[in-house]
Amino acid sequence: AGAAALRDSRLEIVGKFVDASNVTLLAQTPDGSRCVYKPTSGERPLWDFPAGTLSGREVAMYQLAAALGWDVVPTTVLRPDGPLGAGVCQRYVEASDPPRVLLAASAEIPAGWLVVAGGRDEDGSEAVLAHADDPDLQRIALLDVVANNADRKGGHLLTDAEGRTWGIDHGLTFNTDDKLRTVLWGFSGTPIPVPLLADLCSLLDTWSSATAELVPLVSEVEMAAAR
Repeated sequence: AGAAALRDSRLEIVGKFVDASNVTLLAQTPDGSRCVYKPTSGERPLWDFPAGTLSGREVAMYQLAAALGWDVVPTTVLRPDGPLGAGVCQRYVEASDPPRVLLAASAEIPAGWLVVAGGRDEDGSEAVLAHADDPDLQRIALLDVVANNADRKGGHLLTDAEGRTWGIDHGLTFNTDDKLRTVLWGFSGTPIPVPLLADLCSLLDTWSSATAELVPLVSEVEMAAAR
């Protein structure tokens, strides 16, 4: 579904994601397209984020990725109304390929993957956390650094049938304090590829115009921290 359909089409609730921290629903538009609908009224209060701001942060993350030219966040829009009121709608991604993040024995980690950490569980079994070394994940990792994402879990990375990896669940972004929390530490200490560095520099050169639409979604102080 495109941005206009997500924002304006009638939504029918067809399911609920029961493991989500906040109310997260699977919805469908009249043309059969599916989306993830998170009503603002279903956001759980947090001590370190102003109430009712998570929806805006989700949209701001999508727009930041778009400003960089990085197509790694599914289309995400603010929904002025919906079955449970205003909230955020995001194009639904059907995860079909094997995950790009694994917690497993070292022998089960694919060749070329980047190891984040290793150890043993309480039974003494080996456990290694690793992720793939691919361009989509690298862009997502950089996006998380810029937006100071405090919640990059393996479950927030979905790989579709075409092998594209998408980042989702961006409500805890645009912090003013250092709160980067991520499973993508495998890229730590490696040089930023020149093309991605060029994208970042280009965004800085056009920051005011490129991010003008983000200011209503997050505060000016938070945008200054991202810059």
